[in-house]
Amino acid sequence: MKVVKEYKTIEQITGPLVFVKKAEDVAYGEVVEIVLENGEKRMGQVLDVSEDIVVVQIFEGTMGMDKNTRVKFTGEIIKLPVSKEMLGRIFNGRGKPIDGGPEIIPEKELPITGAAINPYSRASPSEFIQTGISAIDGMNTLVRGQKLPIFSASGLPHNELALQIARQAKVLGKEEEFAVVFAAMGITNEEAQRFIEDFEKTGALERAVIFLNLANDPAVERLLTPRLALTAAEYLAFDKDMHVLVILTDMTNYCESLREIATAREEVPGRRGYPGYMYTDLATIYERAGRIKGKKGSITQIPILTMPGDDITHPIPDLTGYITEGQIVLSRELHRKGIYPPIDVLPSLSRLMNAGIGKGKTREDHKQVADQLYALYAEGRELRGLAAIVGEEALSEREKLILKFADEFEKRFIQQGINENRSIEDTLEIAWELLSMLPEEELTRISPELKQKYYKRKSE
Repeated sequence: MKVVKEYKTIEQITGPLVFVKKAEDVAYGEVVEIVLENGEKRMGQVLDVSEDIVVVQIFEGTMGMDKNTRVKFTGEIIKLPVSKEMLGRIFNGRGKPIDGGPEIIPEKELPITGAAINPYSRASPSEFIQTGISAIDGMNTLVRGQKLPIFSASGLPHNELALQIARQAKVLGKEEEFAVVFAAMGITNEEAQRFIEDFEKTGALERAVIFLNLANDPAVERLLTPRLALTAAEYLAFDKDMHVLVILTDMTNYCESLREIATAREEVPGRRGYPGYMYTDLATIYERAGRIKGKKGSITQIPILTMPGDDITHPIPDLTGYITEGQIVLSRELHRKGIYPPIDVLPSLSRLMNAGIGKGKTREDHKQVADQLYALYAEGRELRGLAAIVGEEALSEREKLILKFADEFEKRFIQQGINENRSIEDTLEIAWELLSMLPEEELTRISPELKQKYYKRKSE
């Protein structure tokens, strides 16, 4: 056990950071206790270590601190007390209960940095997760153990979509323990209240662990929140054999905090002022999803981020896209039309979709139906642009039919109620109703056997 050493050698205080002159070895990530002159105690963490200066980030902020403040290096790293009692509980961004309930009696304490999964030990994701949302289940299927982000923008209903997924997500045909870990970063009090009410009202809270970091909480706390959430998820998945869905919102607020801390450290900025190590930092969060050979549990991640200026090439969505296995893109145009959820299926992608669909998982026609819907909708969108220039009357009968198909696809397939939970059979049934608007010979991506079985002929 390390002897706790106390210092009064603060050299500089900048934003949430304290620069301390040190005389002994201090480890990166070490927990620091700060004692103000009035006896108030605050917690911090070692952010950087050089030969004689230690940079400490203070979780409660540096207001009221001066050079007489005492700094204690504890020799410990930040750990989260975990037990199955966490289910149904609400915590703040530092892992303290805020729901009026008792403190968690821990079964163990786990480091929040987690343990990297050896690539050789990873099992390939292959099981379909039904979210009850047609645009995801039918066109961009989520697979257990996947990381599939939602790319949104300011003012779009990404939080409503996240809550709907949290309520409805399940794996078909298996009675297995399922949990949701929900972490919100930089949200308003109003949003936090809405999240809590929704979880309580729908009964989803019983199988959920919620971490809430509010907009008025310190920025450095935002860097802890997703790591605490993933530590809880790893415990439930790999110690308790549960299947865990982790929803992280909003990763843009997380990255803004990362930039704020980097600026306070006077680091050389990278793209748009974000630190050059942002890719690595995001990877330490996203790569904690997955399955491990020989373990029953799994972690599936849905990070949500709002694209600044609706720009999908912005560093945050850009780097996220490199690390994760696809993306669900929300569209302002569909939102303006009153369509919920406004998922634009054309730029959306699930790279693991093919591993989780087909006979025995969803249905044998799933892949071909998804390909055919995508092709026809893409053509319909192109024809909309053409019709806007030359007028709809200049289009051929076939083109008018495909244009109508695109409209109906948005109204009947993409659009659904905020509490509407569609099974994969419901989703594929709607798809065949739409495809049957067109002559059979137009369905070039579907085999004759499947058309014979599922195509709805007019006499039916």
